[in-house]
Amino acid sequence: MVEATLDKRQIAGLVEEYGLGKVQGVAPAPTAWDRSSNHQRNFLVDVGRNKVIFRLDERRGELDLKREVDLFLYLRKHNFPCPQPLADRKSRHYRDIGGARITAYKHIDGRRCDVDELSAAQIENSGRALGELHLIGKGYKKGIENRFSFERVADLYTEMRPRLPTYFRRITRTLDEEVEYLGSYLEGKLPKGVIYGDLLNESLLVKGEKLVGIVSFEAACRGKFIFDLATAVNALCFSQGSYDLKRFECLIAGYESIRTLSLAEWDAFPNELRFSAFRFTVTRLRDILRLPGAEAGLAAITEERLPDPSPDDERVRAVRGFQEFFDRLSILRRERDGGMESMLLAMATGYDYRKYQKVKAVERKGGKS
Repeated sequence: MVEATLDKRQIAGLVEEYGLGKVQGVAPAPTAWDRSSNHQRNFLVDVGRNKVIFRLDERRGELDLKREVDLFLYLRKHNFPCPQPLADRKSRHYRDIGGARITAYKHIDGRRCDVDELSAAQIENSGRALGELHLIGKGYKKGIENRFSFERVADLYTEMRPRLPTYFRRITRTLDEEVEYLGSYLEGKLPKGVIYGDLLNESLLVKGEKLVGIVSFEAACRGKFIFDLATAVNALCFSQGSYDLKRFECLIAGYESIRTLSLAEWDAFPNELRFSAFRFTVTRLRDILRLPGAEAGLAAITEERLPDPSPDDERVRAVRGFQEFFDRLSILRRERDGGMESMLLAMATGYDYRKYQKVKAVERKGGKS
């Protein structure tokens, strides 16, 4: 767990330095703000008519933090529903306290939903927001390194593979095959720009049917738009152990109301779904190996005895996360049933040539797609 924390005196001092008024109350931040990892602590501070999130981060370097704040400021100028960074009286957006970095954000009044609770309208609005991010991000010229390219994820798996026990043979065979397949069939020449990177339900804040906020931008980078959309499909359109065609149609309808997919993107969609599932399978496996009790976590996977998730047990969450995405990968590899066939048909028939040509004509004239 994070060692550094903020006491009441420090919080009162920060509120004063940010010119926010007086502290009326302090509480842990809503869970959506705490999605990322155990190197952060987030505090919800009531300052009367408004509420503020103070984020205490021990691990991230100044450059990473500056990039995130810069991206937030750019997106907020275009009315995107991301966190709004606040500046203190000296116009600073971050500062150090006791070896940790502090940032402040305006609180977003919304709630996080479990995947199965998301309504069709909320899913459609999530797709629309992702399309807006991709369009708005075209004008963002600062570099954001892609930490989740296929080459990086494949290298990560290769590094971890010698640490996997012999009883993991079936799983390693599957992952070995994915490395070979994706290395041959992933298409690199597709539209790219700023992507969110991991649009899971934990990042979404809703109020009624409206999507009011998307938080936790740690994975944001430059990458393929279709990969970002595929990741959202794997997260939001998978329910009760199967892909849900209705959810998929809602997400795509929302996205394409903002940005139309090209034929090349539709053709690449199935492989991007596989790569997204592979990426999360590998990163969850890395999380298991990093934690104490890694051997017990690996054994739990092979013995199929997954306990209920606990907010206080990172190993349990990592084990369940691995299994959830490995299950998706198995379906996408068509090794088991799970709604993939109907979704593949929707992809094969989803391209609208006339609509796409209109979009390209607008782009050539200097407009937005």
